Amino acid sequence: MKVSALSAALLVASASAFAPATFGTRSTTSLAAETTRSQFLVQAAGLMGAVVVSPGAANAAKYGSFGAGSPEVLDPKEAIIDEEILKSAPVQSAISSIQNYLATVRKIQSAIKSNPQADVAPFVRKEFDFSKLRADLETLNSAFDEDTQRGTDRVIRLVLQDITELETASKQKEGIARSDRRLEIMEGKLAKLDKAFVDFLAFAQ
Repeated sequence: MKVSALSAALLVASASAFAPATFGTRSTTSLAAETTRSQFLVQAAGLMGAVVVSPGAANAAKYGSFGAGSPEVLDPKEAIIDEEILKSAPVQSAISSIQNYLATVRKIQSAIKSNPQADVAPFVRKEFDFSKLRADLETLNSAFDEDTQRGTDRVIRLVLQDITELETASKQKEGIARSDRRLEIMEGKLAKLDKAFVDFLAFAQ
């Protein structure tokens, strides 16, 4: 009987060792509260050894860098848009403004290409009024469904951050030339803004 009991105990222990781990609701909720959805997906991939890609993630990968780091970003062709809101006067005005922001980015790119020491800081402050820029982006964003907005909200935050950093990088002290490093930062921010505005406008086409 002792041998049988010992054998049974060993069998139970062995079975427990090979049983698949379960992730309870409480632990999942705790993890989600401490990390973003994107971070959770990465952690889950490390734990499970495989990733089941959601349609949103697949679309983000298909669309290139616009969706990088944000699985919720959709392909503009697959976004759901409220046509009535899109055609409204406020949204059409916002689209026109965003097109002007894109044109402004390209003017600045041209200016510093022609003259790396061009004083563009006042132009940046004037043309990219922070509150109006945010309002225009959010107005256009209101025409999209909630799933699309989860991705485009991130793009809006990045645009606003890049504008702030562009303004900081473009400032020059009198009598001090702009360094190559600062010029490189400006060019990088302008390239990101160009792509972000083009991508964002693609959702309204």
